[in-house]
Amino acid sequence: MSWKIANLCAERKFGSPVRKQIIMFLADKASDDGSGIWCSKGTVQRHTELGESTVKRTITEFLREGILVETGRRPCKNGYTVIYRIVLSVVSGLETIFEPDDGSDFYTGSTADGVPHDPGTGFTADGVRGPERAPNHPKTIQKPPTRPGAREAIDPNFEKVWCAYPEDRRRDKATCHKHFKHAIEKGVTVEEIASAVKAYAVETEGYTRSKICFSDNWFRESRWQRHIGEMRAELIEVVKREDEYFQQLAGWVRGRYWMCQHISRSQAAELLSRGLVSEEELSGAEVAL
Repeated sequence: MSWKIANLCAERKFGSPVRKQIIMFLADKASDDGSGIWCSKGTVQRHTELGESTVKRTITEFLREGILVETGRRPCKNGYTVIYRIVLSVVSGLETIFEPDDGSDFYTGSTADGVPHDPGTGFTADGVRGPERAPNHPKTIQKPPTRPGAREAIDPNFEKVWCAYPEDRRRDKATCHKHFKHAIEKGVTVEEIASAVKAYAVETEGYTRSKICFSDNWFRESRWQRHIGEMRAELIEVVKREDEYFQQLAGWVRGRYWMCQHISRSQAAELLSRGLVSEEELSGAEVAL
């Protein structure tokens, strides 16, 4: 049993009460890393009192969405029981149950005449005005004032990357900015991260919320690495092919091959700048500069 996994699942939305009930039961059986869930679908059915087909369908959905993965099998009297693991990175990327603080007051209440009034604005029996807020109001505990200039300025380059991330998936801008700076310090360029963000947005367009990655997890897990690795490998391949092409042109010039007539002025200049041929060789092959 892991309180860590149970709390993580309890704070996320899974799309329906049935899905939430099943994942909470599985979380109760997991270790702190999400592994070691050894219970049959029949066990899940008996404990949740859901239908057998409902349990099977929901677990299949979790496997398809990457929320669960199979890690092995253990023999039992009916054959074998599948061992599951809850994928923490996927669950962490799901929408949380918490409502954003929009500054509205949820503790205003209503009087007998149906007209809402601010809490505690009336007078007590001794004529002293009551407190502005109720004692259990979340704004009763004041945050310490922030010193002028204490808040860290956001890098304009990060703002470009932040704006490129799909708006409905943005979360925890400060955390994203911190991991962005670490990536830049390690040698990743702003252009590479921006390109990775745009590629991820295109790749996951139309995905359901259970399959997308919110920005804080995307930056924390350095998910740009796969795209940047592919992009750099492609660039190396392009440079390699370009080198091979100019080597071929240089061979034509040195051999005064008839294909030299198709070499343009810009290609001839590039051959010279790369040191592959000399002006005399270009002139001998009748290549114009």
